[in-house]
Amino acid sequence: MKHVDAYRDQNTARTLAREIQRTVTQPWTLMEVCGGQTHAILKHGVDQLLPESVTLLHGPGCPVCVTPAKIIDQAVQLSLNQNIILCSFGDMIRVPGTSTSLSQAKARGADIRIVYSPLDAVKIAAQQPDKDVVFLAIGFETTAPMSAMAARQAKRMALENFSLLVSHVRVPPALEALLSSDGPRIDAFLAAGHVCTVMGLSEYEPIVQKHHIPIVVTGFEPVDILEGVLKCVRQLEAGAAYVMNQYSRAVRAIGNSAAQELMSEVFEKTDQRWRGIGEIPSSGLKLAHAYRAFDAALKYNHSMSPEENPKPSVCISGEVLRGAKKPAACPAFGTECTPEHPLGSTMVSSEGACAAYFRYAGT
Repeated sequence: MKHVDAYRDQNTARTLAREIQRTVTQPWTLMEVCGGQTHAILKHGVDQLLPESVTLLHGPGCPVCVTPAKIIDQAVQLSLNQNIILCSFGDMIRVPGTSTSLSQAKARGADIRIVYSPLDAVKIAAQQPDKDVVFLAIGFETTAPMSAMAARQAKRMALENFSLLVSHVRVPPALEALLSSDGPRIDAFLAAGHVCTVMGLSEYEPIVQKHHIPIVVTGFEPVDILEGVLKCVRQLEAGAAYVMNQYSRAVRAIGNSAAQELMSEVFEKTDQRWRGIGEIPSSGLKLAHAYRAFDAALKYNHSMSPEENPKPSVCISGEVLRGAKKPAACPAFGTECTPEHPLGSTMVSSEGACAAYFRYAGT
């Protein structure tokens, strides 16, 4: 058994595991909604501490993984324009589109630059006024405030050569979509602490009330996750359902009001397609009217072709993202599909479930 050695100690983790064992009287299926949680579970053997009656499913908690192929295709097309500098976070570079990736475009001569903040892209635009700079803005509510800050800064600086290709997604509508689908049974959610650090807890209340399902916000250390599991099963065994905050050392019920106000100024909600899941109403963000001049999808629409038809593949990353199957069920896992030669986004991203299984669970 792997060692649980992060945050607090092994004794605390094992005590929590024993309490979960004493509490559970019937099978329960929980889904964690963050790739960081998935990696912690596998890295530290948290799943091995749980009784067989508690099943953990891995949800669509990797923003890189759920970014639709169409956005990658558009980013590739833009990057091949000789007058454009395409800026992106590093974990997007090798994510496959329908036929190619940004990494492959870079090998063909595209000017693609890895940045650590959207504001780095704004700085490049200010330094190179003869070039158009496009930032590939992806992520959950955690990274959306940074993209919003970049758009606001570009507007204040009147940078006509800066724009964003936006594919930000919102977590609560995805949970609603999973619960309303014919997918696997989900009895409770472990919600992502970093998202709630920004957004708070209120958006989960309607989901709990509608579906009578516990949602517990947790951190990313083994003890955090085990505490979250215990809080979930206690509610389930009691027939209760409400939102709980295990991650109170970082998450406030109201979230970060300044970040929320910035997002409301720059973005508005929109329907969004999630890779492996499909279109989810109001699950995305797009630039508000006052910031449309910085919308790369509008600015370069005339030069971007529609999404190509994907090539047939044995990859089951879509089913992995929905929690319908686990990575080891894929016939290509660990053989045809590896982190060095990925077939799907869940093997590329550092937060992807397939990458976690390959690294920690073995092939």
